[in-house]
Amino acid sequence: MLMNFFNEYEKEAHRLLDMNLVHPAYDYILKCSHTFNLLDARGAVSVTERAGFLSRIRNMARMVAKEFVEERRKLGFPLIKDEQKRQALLKDGEEK
Repeated sequence: MLMNFFNEYEKEAHRLLDMNLVHPAYDYILKCSHTFNLLDARGAVSVTERAGFLSRIRNMARMVAKEFVEERRKLGFPLIKDEQKRQALLKDGEEK
């Protein structure tokens, strides 16, 4: 059951990322992480599988982080009060 939950949560996280819904996707990544911890605590995951699960979770987290930064960039990094730092970050985004 937990393996199925993990796979479904992962699919939903990817679907939400494809729709640029960063925060809901992050919630599903947390669900994946928690489900993995339950599997690991029960000894239901081998050493080899463990590395694979962690890699999948890490890759999803990386995608969410990149999308989040891009989302903030589009808004002009409104929470950064230091104007020089804010402009430098916006300029870095234009160069990429």
